[in-house]
Amino acid sequence: MRSAEMNLQRARFGARTCPAQSRACGFTLLEVLAALVIVALGMLGVIEAVSQTARNSSYVREKTIAHWIAMNQLTLARLAQQAPKVDKSSDELEMGNRRWRWTMEVTQTPVESVRRIDVRVRPEDSEEGSSLASVTGFYGAALAPAGTTVVQWQGDPQDQTGGEDNGGKKDDDGKNEQPPDTPQPDPPEPTDPPMEDPPEEGSE
Repeated sequence: MRSAEMNLQRARFGARTCPAQSRACGFTLLEVLAALVIVALGMLGVIEAVSQTARNSSYVREKTIAHWIAMNQLTLARLAQQAPKVDKSSDELEMGNRRWRWTMEVTQTPVESVRRIDVRVRPEDSEEGSSLASVTGFYGAALAPAGTTVVQWQGDPQDQTGGEDNGGKKDDDGKNEQPPDTPQPDPPEPTDPPMEDPPEEGSE
């Protein structure tokens, strides 16, 4: 009677129904395969996240090194005693155990004494025309005269407003004008013409 009841329970609940005397129940092959698929999908997501983080770290490192190279070249050009020539130049160097190529282009600005400098840096094995980092700076030779804060960007300093020698500005005719705060001298008062001496007696 007891054996018949156990067979009925097995048929009703499937193969997972364990006999009363057994203390361990197993998994079916289908359940094991489903668990393996879920674990594999989770591991793929974790591996992809780690790989993306590694790629981002490598990109940030290379971009930082390229920016340092560009800033170094721009600083060398700005510290030179002479203004850089209006031209395009490039060269290669090694930094961070990798070869790099930098390109510097100097262009003239509307201000005669100021030039624009564009520096682009890329890995040596990358495509021509691409850039991993780029910086822009300016080279200017203008200086403020001693004792003033007015910068002479172009032309003769004496032609600028507030020059040291003229004490003021020039009008359209090139004549010096007195500053507005300078007091003007009073005009001289009119005097009477000198009187002639009377004629002497006996003279015609």
